[in-house]
Amino acid sequence: MAKTLNRIYENTSLAARIRGSYLIITLPIVTFMCIILYTLNIQNKRYDELIEDVDRASQFSLDFKKDFDYEIYLVIVESKSFEESELNKMLDEATAVVDELSKGENINSENMTRLKDIRKYLRNLKTYVSRIESNLKDGEKYEENIEIWENDVQIVTYLVRETILQFIYYELQDIREARSQMKEFYTKLFSYSFVAAIVLGLLIVLISYIISQSITRPIRELCKITQIVASGNLEVKAGINTSAEISILSSSFNEMITRIKKLLEQVRTEQESLRKTELALLQSQINPHFLYNTLDTIVWLAEANDQSRVVSMVESLSKFFRTSLGQGKDEVSLKNELEHVRSYLEIQQVRYQDILDYSIEVPEELYDSPIPKITLQPLVENALYHGIKNKRGKGLIQITGETRNKCIYIYIQDNGIGMSKERLEKISKRMNSPQSIDSSGEEDEMFGLYNINERIKLKFGVRYGIHIDSTYGEGTTVTLLLPAS
Repeated sequence: MAKTLNRIYENTSLAARIRGSYLIITLPIVTFMCIILYTLNIQNKRYDELIEDVDRASQFSLDFKKDFDYEIYLVIVESKSFEESELNKMLDEATAVVDELSKGENINSENMTRLKDIRKYLRNLKTYVSRIESNLKDGEKYEENIEIWENDVQIVTYLVRETILQFIYYELQDIREARSQMKEFYTKLFSYSFVAAIVLGLLIVLISYIISQSITRPIRELCKITQIVASGNLEVKAGINTSAEISILSSSFNEMITRIKKLLEQVRTEQESLRKTELALLQSQINPHFLYNTLDTIVWLAEANDQSRVVSMVESLSKFFRTSLGQGKDEVSLKNELEHVRSYLEIQQVRYQDILDYSIEVPEELYDSPIPKITLQPLVENALYHGIKNKRGKGLIQITGETRNKCIYIYIQDNGIGMSKERLEKISKRMNSPQSIDSSGEEDEMFGLYNINERIKLKFGVRYGIHIDSTYGEGTTVTLLLPAS
């Protein structure tokens, strides 16, 4: 039997164990609270009803005798007409109070008898009022009305007052008794609650220890195994079967180790392939029209017998493609990258000599800093084709650099057409969103910016990359943030 229960317990999920422990803990608490609430509800209901009865009785004016006697006297002496008096209203209000009190469920039999007496007294008063009203209509019956007032009305109102006072007194006695019972109940409740709290506390500690151990012990064992794996030993295996989830986790862990062995080499291969692909993708950004146009310009210069400029352009083109298409490292020094950009600008200045000037002023102490290959040239190309060519007049591209806060800042600034706020927000957003980039058509600029930004982050970390500031009609500044070597 014990083995069967133990097997069932081990095959039970952790969630079921936790829910079961909650049920074991909460069931006696809920039962105890229900009993307490039920008893308190009965006690409070009886106490509230007694208070309500006294409150209703207090609505019966204790000055009823004086007010009613005086009101009927004014009618007898004809200081008020019967229609002006409030005799019937006073009797109706008193009767309504008595009827409301009679509905109470906690009124004892003696007080119920007193209410019946008061109702009878009020009927008598109504009869006396009717007789006085009849006498007044018949003429001079003053003496008879005074006799009714003195011998009947005042005696009955006295009985009404005394009876309602007795009713209130005995109701207050019942309230005191109910209060005493509630006090005694609260004393017992405190004692029982104290004992129950101790028992429940011990039960909670015991169940919490058992459940926590069944959860934490296998997890600690798995932690030890993961530490062994983290140290580089992929030969270890987990064999923990203390619960349904832990068994699944242990089995999955073993499968994961097996897959890690197979994937490690694959990951290394894919990383190398990724770097080659990124470089090839960036190199594919070289616009073939640039080569065609440059060759056309060389032909045009040759036809014009401008041999020196032909030689200069061929040398610049040779340097440009030597860096762009060179095999090997995907990282170069900042000096080599600046020479690559200078070659590009020398070629473009011959083609666009009427609209293009440039300057490169980067401190020599930054020349040895590493930078991903072909990073600056696409940014300069964007400045020329999307900035300066779209603006009338002479254009200027400036490349500067500085070191600040252990970082290198390279600025590529142009005085071209700039960008609107909406265009700048769109480019900045898509520069960090590969899902929305299409490397064709009007998205070429965004694709190139994303490619450069992602290569820098992959190489140096997520805090590095490029940032764009632009004002329409004034120009654009692209800032590269790189780590200081």
